[in-house]
Amino acid sequence: MLTLILFNLTNGIILGLFYVLMALGVSLILNLSNVINFAHGNFLALGGYFAFSLAPYLGYWGAFVVAPLLVGVIGLIVEQTMIKRVYPRPHVYSLLLTFGLAFIIQDMCRTIWGVNGLPLSIPNALNSPLSNEFFFITGYRIFLVAVVIVAVAALFAFLGFTRVGTRIRAGTFDLDTVSALGINIGLLRAFNFALGIGLAGLAGVLAGGQIGLNPNMGDDLVLPAFIAIIIGGIGSLTGTLIGGLVIGIASAVTSIWWSAGSEVIIYMLMVIILVARPRGIMGEEGMMT
Repeated sequence: MLTLILFNLTNGIILGLFYVLMALGVSLILNLSNVINFAHGNFLALGGYFAFSLAPYLGYWGAFVVAPLLVGVIGLIVEQTMIKRVYPRPHVYSLLLTFGLAFIIQDMCRTIWGVNGLPLSIPNALNSPLSNEFFFITGYRIFLVAVVIVAVAALFAFLGFTRVGTRIRAGTFDLDTVSALGINIGLLRAFNFALGIGLAGLAGVLAGGQIGLNPNMGDDLVLPAFIAIIIGGIGSLTGTLIGGLVIGIASAVTSIWWSAGSEVIIYMLMVIILVARPRGIMGEEGMMT
């Protein structure tokens, strides 16, 4: 029984880390630009597929570095050519735009890489379990946890200790004042959007090595990412981090005793939070009311 609990707990942590990367990217874009990016999961898929295509030429490690950067560049192009045109319009325009963009990217993935799943090969050194007893703890899972910790720490350090990061944080509270100070909010939004999309690309490369690649691989992660933001609190990246881990672990632990409830528990947690604390665990007052 202990092994089963540890197995599901490990799965929950891994799943929660995927939610965290996705939710942090979505939250960055939402907080600064008020854009609900429904295509975020499809950018995740692009990250995995780019790594698959680049690996034969650059090796796994080269693809691991380059693929998220390419996804971020594509995010920048999308922001400059499409997303920025709907900033002055009501939120429904950006919602519909990204909803349509999600289908376009998904169909492109099907056309280029096919409808069947593809494996993203990882180095043999990361494939082996650490012990026979805990067969579910592999080198790749340890690597995945370490990468997410480093990425999240780097993101928070960037936002907390750099000039651009400080401007992004200030913009989430009062973008008009930031603009009045002479800061180019167009460039700020563009960089922030590319950064958020790049996190989705990183999640895609990591997910590809764990669950394989398919055109719909981001669909199961994007909705829980939004729920993580709601639970953690809109406007709070720390809350988003907590929310992602909470729903990932809760989903996995629930499946031990109630397999059909692994998804239900996520929505139950959201309802409980919305009733007890509408702004979320660490959300700003008035952000969700």
